[in-house]
Amino acid sequence: MPGENLTRVEATERAGVVQSRSYDVVLDLTTGPTTFRSTTTIRFDATPGASTFVDLVAPTVHAVTLNGRSLDPAQVFADSRIALDGLEATNELVVDADCAYTNTGEGLHRFVDPADGEVYLYSQFEVPDSRRMFAVFEQPDLKATFAFTVTAPSSWAVVSNSPTPEPTPAGDGREDVATWTFEPTTVISSYITALVAGPYVSEHSELTSSDGRTIPLGVYARRSLADHLDADYVFDKTREGFAYYEEKFGVPYPFAKYDQLFVPEFNAGAMENAGAVTFTETYVFRSKVTDAVKERRVVTILHELAHMWFGDLVTMKWWNDLWLNESFAEWASTIATAEATEWTGAWTTFNAMEKTWAYRQDQLPSTHPIVATINDLEDVQVNFDGITYAKGASVLKQLVAWVGVDAFFAGVGSYFRKHAHGNTELKDLLVELEATSGRDLSGWSGLWLETAGVNTLRPEIESSAGGVVSELVIVQTAPADHATLRPHRLAVGFYDVVGEGTEQKLVRTHRVELDVDGERTDVPELVGVARPDLVLVNDDDLAYAKIRLDDQSLATAIEHLAKIEDPLARSLVWGSAWDATRDGEMPASDYVRLVLGNIATETESTTIRTTLGQLALAASSYVAPERRAETLVHVGDALWELAQAAEAGSDAQFQFVKSFANVARTDVHADVLRALLDGGTRLEGLEIDTDLRWELLEGLVVTGRADQAEVDAALASDNTANGQQAAARATASTPTAEAKRAAFDRLVDSTDAPNAIVRATGLGFTHVADPAVLEGLVEPYFAALVPLWTQRSYHMADQIIHGLYPAPLANAALRDAGKAWLDANVDAPPALRRLVTENLAATERSLAAQAADARA
Repeated sequence: MPGENLTRVEATERAGVVQSRSYDVVLDLTTGPTTFRSTTTIRFDATPGASTFVDLVAPTVHAVTLNGRSLDPAQVFADSRIALDGLEATNELVVDADCAYTNTGEGLHRFVDPADGEVYLYSQFEVPDSRRMFAVFEQPDLKATFAFTVTAPSSWAVVSNSPTPEPTPAGDGREDVATWTFEPTTVISSYITALVAGPYVSEHSELTSSDGRTIPLGVYARRSLADHLDADYVFDKTREGFAYYEEKFGVPYPFAKYDQLFVPEFNAGAMENAGAVTFTETYVFRSKVTDAVKERRVVTILHELAHMWFGDLVTMKWWNDLWLNESFAEWASTIATAEATEWTGAWTTFNAMEKTWAYRQDQLPSTHPIVATINDLEDVQVNFDGITYAKGASVLKQLVAWVGVDAFFAGVGSYFRKHAHGNTELKDLLVELEATSGRDLSGWSGLWLETAGVNTLRPEIESSAGGVVSELVIVQTAPADHATLRPHRLAVGFYDVVGEGTEQKLVRTHRVELDVDGERTDVPELVGVARPDLVLVNDDDLAYAKIRLDDQSLATAIEHLAKIEDPLARSLVWGSAWDATRDGEMPASDYVRLVLGNIATETESTTIRTTLGQLALAASSYVAPERRAETLVHVGDALWELAQAAEAGSDAQFQFVKSFANVARTDVHADVLRALLDGGTRLEGLEIDTDLRWELLEGLVVTGRADQAEVDAALASDNTANGQQAAARATASTPTAEAKRAAFDRLVDSTDAPNAIVRATGLGFTHVADPAVLEGLVEPYFAALVPLWTQRSYHMADQIIHGLYPAPLANAALRDAGKAWLDANVDAPPALRRLVTENLAATERSLAAQAADARA
């Protein structure tokens, strides 16, 4: 039986039989807290006499009527499918069902606000979850129009893809209930339809599209967050994005309105529902956040807006081209952020965060080609990863450098105009880019998109006695299991130390751009140039590759990294040092010294955020075990010193305090946290606001200096969604084996916890000062894997399996347990084996880094 799966073969066969035309979906949201009534009328054409099926995940189907024929639900509905036989040339199917609300962020999610008891709903359908709200042909190439009719409390706001109509009384004698009848959408895929309903507050504006239409704009959030909703700023970034994309694409915005809705317990950053984008409400800032988070919100806003063209107007035929949707939106949002907003350093952020993610994912045993083989829906679920998003976007950046940005935008515009409202494959885009650029992209596509793994580039430099470069070669290598060498468009930068004393800087003095291909590429343009202090391969970050520094350049970087003027160049050096540390080429203890010696003057918020996270991982998992405790103490001491010395009120000061709270280990550290929390110690410019108080309290819990009573008291004063998540995290951080077991059991033995609490609990579970408190949970963890996978939805199983993995142990016993499970479960579902393999790979990398550090 297929369960809730759908294969590509089945989808192709169904698309050969069926062409959907329209959906009328009638929803009654007043039937109780667990289910809602869903009545769907689907009009579709078909091959006469053929058979097919329609998708539905529902606890109860009341009636199925095909072309006036009543079908027995008990006979035709099973395993998330309704069987349809004897199709006619034109068909009308009516399915009347009770569908279930979820607490997992999949389908129609139901949330009760602890602040005021109000109920909020939102849909999340990507990849296969519109079938949890209505009967549907759940595949992206069976597009149709969708008309929603929604009955809900009259006090609610109800938003969908089409402009919101005026509600009318429900007509059944209930004065507090109304019905909203939406106009049909344009032709779209089911996964980008949307419903958001509840007492959301909203602010509204408008803009004029390039074709002269007035586009209404809306920004929505829960009532209890209304005071923190900075809608005017969101509108400003949206207008900048509209202007940028309409100019660069040469295609007007394709929908009637544009609403942006910040919703609770959202699993992702956002979702590109046509004209009704949903965002995680962590982007509604109730407390101070880092500049990195502020910038990321802007990139996310522009990412989802890019999808209105790439993904919504033109949609992939099948999920093997999912990467192209996400990679394009990630690339487009970064260039738009850099060129159309005040966040002009977005490419530095892209390198520090997205490429770091991509390189990490691409070195796991589970890496895969960007154009992955997607045989079924289960394959899609596990391919929402750093390859799909970050590597794909990095490779698109390389493609833009290869063909030229103007030719790239021109090709994309042609693609939108030719395929508007249709479905495409990768080749359709490449045809347009070849036409506008004159480049043959078939070889490029094969090498970059159809093979896995990341190359490493390093310079080999020979100098004459007079200090002049006599030879410079770029050497390209590839890992043995993914041995492809690729063509790269990149730049090489020469950097020299100039000035004296406090005025000393490391500045670029020479740059050449070239094509690199094969194992060795000579760079004759640099012969005869004075040997610089630092040679930076992939200057300006055009290529997707790990880079290494030659010995002289590495020594210069360690001494002068903070003096590099260009933030992007600094980020590349930071990244090179981290890659070398992860690969065991640079001792983790040296990396710790590099960070603590240079991070004080770093100006880029995301670089600071990423580097501090890597610092914590290196100190806790990569440093040799015999020196780990003293290293963590040193890191905590140094971070507190950095916080005290930082500019008052600066982003750096804020980040150093947050990172200090996360790595606090000693009684002295705990004394500082307590003094900050209670007001005995103050840093000028630093406000201990609600969310920072929770982070300080969690640090005290981890160090054994705060108990559950204090966590409960903090929750009583902040009984909000954020507060409940912070309390769950703090509780799970309690540093005893008993508390860790309790957190483990809360997630494994019960399905009551919603997705956001599960995520928070997992973060607390792995926040430890002494990893030994997790040793007793290794065996229970592996014993729970198969039941979790079979009994939970994909997202919840994934969240729990990652969240409860006792990674801080980072020892041979954990590695061996992972290997034993894989050996004993060769027939486990491939997606589950992939999750276990990824966790195991992280442990093996930690052990290898520890061994390298011990040898240093």
